[in-house]
Amino acid sequence: MLRVGLTGGIGAGKSTVAARLAELGATVIDADRIAREVVEPGTDGLAEVVEAFGEDVLTTGGELDRAALAAKAFADDTSRARLNAITHPRIGTRTVELMGQTSADAVVVHDVPLLVEGGMGANYHLVLVVDAEEDLRVRRLGESRGMAAEDARARIAAQATREQRAAAADVWLDNSGAADVVRAQVDALWHERLVPFEANVRLRRPRSPKPPALVEPDPTWSAQAERLLARVRAAAGDKAVRADHIGSTAVPGLVAKDTLDLQLTVRSLGEADLISEALSDAGFVRAEGHWFDQPQDEETAPARWDKRFHYGADPQRPVNLHVRSAEGPAWRLALLFRDWLRANPAEAGVYADIKQRLARAHAGDASSLNYSEEKQSWVDAAFVRAERWAAETGWEAGTG
Repeated sequence: MLRVGLTGGIGAGKSTVAARLAELGATVIDADRIAREVVEPGTDGLAEVVEAFGEDVLTTGGELDRAALAAKAFADDTSRARLNAITHPRIGTRTVELMGQTSADAVVVHDVPLLVEGGMGANYHLVLVVDAEEDLRVRRLGESRGMAAEDARARIAAQATREQRAAAADVWLDNSGAADVVRAQVDALWHERLVPFEANVRLRRPRSPKPPALVEPDPTWSAQAERLLARVRAAAGDKAVRADHIGSTAVPGLVAKDTLDLQLTVRSLGEADLISEALSDAGFVRAEGHWFDQPQDEETAPARWDKRFHYGADPQRPVNLHVRSAEGPAWRLALLFRDWLRANPAEAGVYADIKQRLARAHAGDASSLNYSEEKQSWVDAAFVRAERWAAETGWEAGTG
């Protein structure tokens, strides 16, 4: 199953995207609809709401008077928390029930208006955000709901900002144009990303090797990595000692392959094996075989350099997840190398030149294996200089 979070500000046209995804074959679970279900007449949810807020939150027909409830429940933080304590567990239980009823190969789209506000992005393999210009959203709300412009702008202002949604978005869908334009975007997303992503996770399909193609630094790499690390942490649970963005994409301004390197540090490789399936289910498929880092000294037992390796299953966001034990030295060395390059632009420049030269030399290779092996000799020597820098500056790994 692939879990996709769908959100967007009021009036952005999220329903258009949800409807098209359903037409394509997605299972759409509407959080607003569930929120209404759990307080329908005859439910224990409605009974508890009435007990908490009084009989006057009901209509004469015995249904919930949402305006009357809002006037009481949103009057202060305590009242809001009381309402949330009644509805949120029931909404969560019903959502899990619906997800459990889907097929193993389903693409489940969870339509959640307040996904960003609730910090829920780590629960999904991908988050889709639907957006439109504010003036257009105000006009749509007036036409579809008869909402006054000032009320519409107040509702928009009360929700997450565009910047906050952008930070949460794996996919940004601009719905400012005609409906058929965004539908075409959704069609491409479905066929080129969602369907193969689901299959990659379910079948534990490894990523195909690619030649070493370098790209100019992308200023969004850090934000992309943080979204992915949140999913890694959620999957690893209490087995995670720390999770970090490492490698060239973690060094601002450095050319790199457009592949995000992430590191999960656990207490032991035995614990890494315990969370292997959880990480694979979360979209980071474990690679078969014996994986290890290049030993950097003769004192450390070779087994201490062993690691587990997981590939990102998203066909449009290549990821390498290195799972390393805190019992070995490699986790610290990866962080040191990153921080040393960040602090020493001259060394980062030399590293960039070497990477570009080797990338040109191996442009015709089927994979990046030879490129990586030749680069390693410079990296090994750089580790020595980085250790010297760490001793001089008092560098420590910090927190993940």
